[in-house]
Amino acid sequence: MNRLRPLAATALIALSGTAGAEPPSPSHWVASWQASPQPVWGPDFLFPTLLPAQLNNQTFRQTARLSLGGPRLRVRLSNAHGTQPLQIDAASVAVEAGSPPLALRFDGQPGVRIAPGEQRLSDPLALPTRNLQQVQVSTYLAGPTPVQTFHWDGRQTSWIAPGDQSPASTLHGARPTTARALLAGIDVEAPASARSVVVIGDSITDGATATLDQDQRWTDHLAARLAPRGVALVNAGISGGRLLRDGMGAAALGRFHRDVIDQPGVASVIVLIGINDISWPGTAFARDEPRPTLGQLQAGYRALAQQARRHGLRILGATLPPFAGALPGTPLEDYYDADKDALRRQLNDWLRTDGPFDAVVDLDAALRDPAEPSRMAADFDSSDHLHPGDAGNQAMAEAVDLELLLGDQGPEPFSARKGI
Repeated sequence: MNRLRPLAATALIALSGTAGAEPPSPSHWVASWQASPQPVWGPDFLFPTLLPAQLNNQTFRQTARLSLGGPRLRVRLSNAHGTQPLQIDAASVAVEAGSPPLALRFDGQPGVRIAPGEQRLSDPLALPTRNLQQVQVSTYLAGPTPVQTFHWDGRQTSWIAPGDQSPASTLHGARPTTARALLAGIDVEAPASARSVVVIGDSITDGATATLDQDQRWTDHLAARLAPRGVALVNAGISGGRLLRDGMGAAALGRFHRDVIDQPGVASVIVLIGINDISWPGTAFARDEPRPTLGQLQAGYRALAQQARRHGLRILGATLPPFAGALPGTPLEDYYDADKDALRRQLNDWLRTDGPFDAVVDLDAALRDPAEPSRMAADFDSSDHLHPGDAGNQAMAEAVDLELLLGDQGPEPFSARKGI
């Protein structure tokens, strides 16, 4: 069975088939795209799911922009939060919209049954892709299937179409949604020197308010900077995500292994999370929940750093950007107050001077208004005073020092350094 395996077990070493011929360079799998799974919430939650309660004799097609390309790819499907087996009856991948899809196989079969709480990888598919190229992944579910695992804020239009249209270049009778379902990741085969960077965060990393369908998240801009170096970038942001407690997805402490450590080829991680821990208490999200202390937040960051180092990963922390006046005119307009901002500033000061990370990305300094440091600069603000707009996302990506992110990688191929 082609279940998810540790990095060392998934690496591929190409062997020469001709005596005396020079062996080709070794290769391995690296994570090139990701959408972190979330549990579907109930109808009484503050936001709609943007998906039907179940899929039945329908095809779900979604677009993903790879960070690194390669000669082969494999697709990860997820039933992480399901309470019953998930039956996928057919799946396919196409490069670019309108291209003929190629069928995916799972242990040689056209479909796959995924147990509750598990993920499954497709068999490798010979489909050459370029850096920063879009692909379309289609999944067909023949029978009634409750939607229990999804990714709420895809920042990309997906399509639900009647019947099995997984082999079709163009969908007919489809309706759009901006949520994702079933698809959790895409890996590509890459040279042994290639590796992945994961960014784990909340809605700021997930891309809330970035222009739809335009790949304008800060991680998209960072992926474009990293691709020429043979480094992939995958986004493990979940809107409404928190460090210490579950929010609109599992807490970062709880999902760090799945969304970071288990990603093939991962070498570095950036952590940008904590503003929802500070600001949710007292709002409609968590009216009676106590606000965490500085010490509790510090302990959470230390725990992430310890997990990363136990697995040989370089880990960077990011300061929390300014958010004065956040979410005006919404049910969350009490998201900001001066006491919450004081805690954010204390946390940022600690991250800069005594934090547990290998380096710090100062996104607070990159985005704040010099005349009013508790506010985001107008040029970078999406207008909700919490999430950066497209220009702000670009500024965040440019604030990352790539040398600090990647560290001293040394002369050996990445696969050798990881003991593959």
